[in-house]
Amino acid sequence: MATDTLKSRADSGSSTAGGFGRLLLDNGALTALIVLVIALSVLSGDFLTTDNLLNIGVQAAVTAILAFGVTFVIVSAGIDLSVGSVAALSATVLAWSATSHGVPVALAVVLALATGIAAGLVNGFLTAYGKLPPFIATLAMLSVARGLSLVISGGVPIPFPDSVSHLGDTLGNWLPVPVLVMVVMGLLAAFVLGRTYIGRSMYAIGGNEEAARLSGLRVKRQKLAVYALSGVFAAVAGVVLASRLSSAQPQAADGYELDAIAAVVIGGASLAGGTGKASGTLIGALILAVLRNGLNLLSVSAFWQQVVIGVVIALAVLLDTVRRKAGTTPAAAGTGGGNRGKQAATYGLAAVVTVAIVGATSFLHSGSASANPKLGLSLSTLNNPFFVQIRDGAQAEAKKRGVDLTVTDARDDASQQADQLQNFTSSGYGAVIVNPVDSDAAGNSVKAAGKADIPVIAVDRGVNKAKVAALVASDNVAGGELAAKTVAEKLGGKGRIVVLQGQAGTSAARERAEGFAKGLKQFPGIKVLAQQPADFDRAKGLDVMSNLLQAHPDVQGVIAANDEMALGAIKALGAKAGRSVQVVGFDGTPDGLKAVKDGSLYASVAQQPTQLGRIAVTNALKALDGGKVAPMVKVPVKVVTRENVAGFTG
Repeated sequence: MATDTLKSRADSGSSTAGGFGRLLLDNGALTALIVLVIALSVLSGDFLTTDNLLNIGVQAAVTAILAFGVTFVIVSAGIDLSVGSVAALSATVLAWSATSHGVPVALAVVLALATGIAAGLVNGFLTAYGKLPPFIATLAMLSVARGLSLVISGGVPIPFPDSVSHLGDTLGNWLPVPVLVMVVMGLLAAFVLGRTYIGRSMYAIGGNEEAARLSGLRVKRQKLAVYALSGVFAAVAGVVLASRLSSAQPQAADGYELDAIAAVVIGGASLAGGTGKASGTLIGALILAVLRNGLNLLSVSAFWQQVVIGVVIALAVLLDTVRRKAGTTPAAAGTGGGNRGKQAATYGLAAVVTVAIVGATSFLHSGSASANPKLGLSLSTLNNPFFVQIRDGAQAEAKKRGVDLTVTDARDDASQQADQLQNFTSSGYGAVIVNPVDSDAAGNSVKAAGKADIPVIAVDRGVNKAKVAALVASDNVAGGELAAKTVAEKLGGKGRIVVLQGQAGTSAARERAEGFAKGLKQFPGIKVLAQQPADFDRAKGLDVMSNLLQAHPDVQGVIAANDEMALGAIKALGAKAGRSVQVVGFDGTPDGLKAVKDGSLYASVAQQPTQLGRIAVTNALKALDGGKVAPMVKVPVKVVTRENVAGFTG
């Protein structure tokens, strides 16, 4: 009797252990997530804390909500590339209608959701009735939705209604509302997939569309519903994102469709259709958020972060492919120990590779732990020489003072920058330096740092709706006036010019535009033919200038809000640059100064980006030590032409 009891308990324990093992073996994404959490917990003492885990949940929320909608489409053997743009358009419609036109907030929310549904129905109609491939139909909607968002907003962020902005807050001072919304939308997605007729239809269509049609399923109508659901989830994601940033931004969620698709595939869905579940999608979104959060905490280089994330995504999908080829469906997983042994060895190898990748990058790029003060620097982008010089100046000053400086690249994504600033705050950094992607959107994150008694220094661009210890910047208004005066005087006070504007929403773009306008008022003989944004980007400067030349071939001058756009304009102008057309840039970057020497760029209003970085670190340390910091630190600008470029040191 006693022997039977012991045997029964042993069998029960073995069954429990075996069940847990099969759970891990049957869910490659879950195994990858567990391995990542364990690895990052070992490598960083800041990772496994309540605040940071909630922080990860907030950062995963928007991607997860988008991905739940994309899951419906992928399960039915489709694809939706438009969800990021639809999210931005829905949020813009809400803010535009409620803020600019006095529509009641409740009705504005309905309009935002209706926008998502309408975009989804168009996708579904083009796919089901227009016979367009889903890739082409949703790619077209990606462009249309983004364009409409820019048209409605005028390219400028719109403040979000306060009542809706509470979606970015916390309940009871501990539960972030975005996490709650993510859970609710996840449960809704799971219910739709597992408990409804349309959910079963998705699996049937994805498994074999022709068989589904022959069995009496109205495939075209079901596809309309599937894409409409994806649109609704995209709209909700857009509202949650905008509430976090307190503004609806026309360029928000750019590229998020790729993260959403990656989350779905990592979670076990097949792009061929017929498989996928909401829980897997949630795990996929969490893997992406955990990776980005952990790599920030480990001070891994912003450039290497992209490499690591790509490798781990590929690894997670590869493991799931190996599992499927081994014939390890849940039903078959227990049919033989051989398959389980092969899977265990595969996942063991994956664990070693994952830990090695994350650990090696941490060791190579963060160095050994130290008791030195920790500073965080979040730059709007490192795809621009000006900001690279700010980083270099900051790193040089930090090294000189024996300070640990972590640099992150927001890649011109205000949401990603908000995540990075939250990581700095939850990890207890001594001080934070921020170069905002968007001056309004950075406000909430800066407020959170202030509540944690972490001083924040803004560099090059200011932060709106939040207090910073200091703003270290060039005098952009004065610089803009100098640029306008320089080109006007070169043209003898009369001529036709175009203006290439910077990225909408940034204080630098607004202040330089204000300076351009002030300077040009002094020269009534100068006619501005066109003013177009090129987002501080050389390639966009080339494209915009090429387009403007078609309408204004007689242009005589160009003012660009930075050297990168000016260099793009020079490329478009060709032999005209420096001869019949005078171009003036802004920043004094190495490439810009080289163009001044060559004569293709007439002048650049030179800043001193390296000094901006150095001074920002100096003020951050002063604020950290409780010293008095001037609220505004202006770094002088200077017009550099061919006559004085040789003596300009920057």
